[in-house]
Amino acid sequence: MSLELSQDLLRELDDAIDEQRLVETLRELIQRRSVNPFDEAPSEDQGEEAVAKYVAERLAELQVQHELLELGSRRSNLIGKLGLCSEPASLMLAGHMDTVRTTGYENAYAAEVRDGYVYGRGACDMKGALACYLEVVEVLRAVAAPIRGTLFIAGVADEEYRMTGAREIGSSGPRADGVIVGEPTELNICPASKGRVSTFIVTRGRAAHSSVPETGINAINHMGYVLRSLEKYSANLLERDDPHPLLGNPRVNAGVIAGGTQANIVPDECRLEVDRRTLPGETKEAVYDEIEAVLEEAGTETEDFRGSLTEPSLLVPANETGTNHPLVAALEDSVEDVLGKRRELKGFMAGSDAAYYGSPAVICGPGSIEQAHTTNEYVPITDLVSATRIYLRTVLALV
Repeated sequence: MSLELSQDLLRELDDAIDEQRLVETLRELIQRRSVNPFDEAPSEDQGEEAVAKYVAERLAELQVQHELLELGSRRSNLIGKLGLCSEPASLMLAGHMDTVRTTGYENAYAAEVRDGYVYGRGACDMKGALACYLEVVEVLRAVAAPIRGTLFIAGVADEEYRMTGAREIGSSGPRADGVIVGEPTELNICPASKGRVSTFIVTRGRAAHSSVPETGINAINHMGYVLRSLEKYSANLLERDDPHPLLGNPRVNAGVIAGGTQANIVPDECRLEVDRRTLPGETKEAVYDEIEAVLEEAGTETEDFRGSLTEPSLLVPANETGTNHPLVAALEDSVEDVLGKRRELKGFMAGSDAAYYGSPAVICGPGSIEQAHTTNEYVPITDLVSATRIYLRTVLALV
């Protein structure tokens, strides 16, 4: 670490972590509903407002400078700032406050504690990390820790959809020398994450009565040729001989399909939303060229084929921070000190807002991505405590 931390200070930091307070913080965060409304006007249980206000109240109690930044009705970023600011070094602990919906999820907001786990919507994705960030501030306020620079605590809006919150920080600040994004990684360090290019493929035909289907052109049938071509494209992606060292090969998925209006009408349009997971360095234009080639191949299967792409339905850049970056090194040292072994660097396979902060970003947080978005979401309490210890050490190593 760039700052040698004494064993006495490390023990003092660890002893100051209050597991019960940490768990109760997470329960409070889960109980404040913050479902992402997507394109709809947010209702009472949607948007980040309730969570942002809770975090702001906690920071105010700890006499931490903070600001609520409204991004729309019931949509907010929350930025806290602490430190002596005598040196330019800075670090941001960032985490999104919104969650996915709870359809089919009974007792999603009960925030139950059972058998060493905290259950509820957002437990691991990613209110668990937000609870850890608040515990970091509690400990730093309780212990005379040598903070020389600036620590930002960022509660971020809209990660589950358009990533408006991280985009706003990237364009308007504050900027930090490094950003830790506490998405659930089972405390693995992920300097790279995949991006997304999602778009609709549209096939168009000609409507006709189903009693004489030969007089029309069936757009759904033509989408079948596209699906076959997409299967080949998917296999080719997996066979590429230049995988990313942490992320492997790119992926493509046919996710949502819709076509036709009723059974006795030959459908004149079919729409397929595809999701292409990208590697660092891949561009939207390059991906579109590849999918256009898929359409060209599909067109060779039948006459009168008409297929096209829309503008992206979602566009998220991949993220990559060099494995020799000081933030990565500090996290490696911290994880080794807390967990007792040095962990191999990993890639974060899901999408995230890490690339939007305008600063080198690394993903590392409590819980498993396998629990995110499920109807039985949980996070181990041991992960919460370990993550807090890791974040504390990294903060003091860098700022």
